[in-house]
Amino acid sequence: MVKSILSIVLFGFSAGAVQAQDTLQVQGTSPALYISHVVKKGENFYSLSRAYGIPPKEIAAANKVSMEQGLQLGHNLHIPLTAANFSQKADATGKPVYHKVTDKETLYRVSVNYNKVPLDNIRQWNNFSGDGLKKDSYVIIGFIKAGGAAAEAAPKVEKVKEKAATVAEPVETAVTPAPAPAPAPVKETVKKEKEKAAPVVEQPVETVATPTPPPARPAAANSSADFEQLYAEQTNNGKKTTSEKGPGTWFKSNAVGKYYALHNTAPRGTIIKVTNPLNGKAVYAKVLDVIPQMKANAGLIIKLSDSAMQALGNNETRFYCELSYEN
Repeated sequence: MVKSILSIVLFGFSAGAVQAQDTLQVQGTSPALYISHVVKKGENFYSLSRAYGIPPKEIAAANKVSMEQGLQLGHNLHIPLTAANFSQKADATGKPVYHKVTDKETLYRVSVNYNKVPLDNIRQWNNFSGDGLKKDSYVIIGFIKAGGAAAEAAPKVEKVKEKAATVAEPVETAVTPAPAPAPAPVKETVKKEKEKAAPVVEQPVETVATPTPPPARPAAANSSADFEQLYAEQTNNGKKTTSEKGPGTWFKSNAVGKYYALHNTAPRGTIIKVTNPLNGKAVYAKVLDVIPQMKANAGLIIKLSDSAMQALGNNETRFYCELSYEN
């Protein structure tokens, strides 16, 4: 009897849940990012609010639809990605949001286009060991915090309707009594009723609502020691190197303590040894992309992340340096 009731409750729960798209693909450009959702049968502003962790009024405003007007079956909605329902932190959980890789697109460019999400976070979420991207592949760039604090519950009238549609039949089945035995004292009857109600109503609901935490993702190793070892492997311990001398500058990076570089000729993933001839200090930096073509970057041979620049013992906007990398 308990098994049949549990099956009915589970069926009602799944039927009332919002069926979001299997793959959530990011649209738009920072900071106006969004995902698309095609309205299905039985969905409304409040069910979408619970599914995507965003207030119903914001969904209506983003699509220029009034709450009174309601939703049309098959209508393509824009679901905004905001700080309230979209997380790009390293320990973020929820439903992943993907970016589809275009031709010659780099990991650095993906980071810049989507709120400058840290490169290490993208590597961790996607289990990347390097920075290479394949055209038409999908890369996780954050997570939807569904059913978060931003979501709103439906008004009481809506809740009553939903409950009547999904719970009426299970309740009727659960309370249908067998032929009653001889009357018992009032206190004993009340005690028995409580014992019967506890396993039938509370246990199935608690089982359904408890989520299973996702497995931890391994972090990528990109320490300075790793880069120095890769440099030795790429250059055959310094026997196959190309040298350059000239001006360099730096860029702000969210990857604290990581040494990265922009360079015009070295392929992505190349490790470059950068030396400050004024004090003899050297760092090993990994090439992420080319130097952007703009007037401020004219004549530069390299741009280093702020952490790498500080390790060189230099605090100037531009500095003279010597480069060595695989030829």
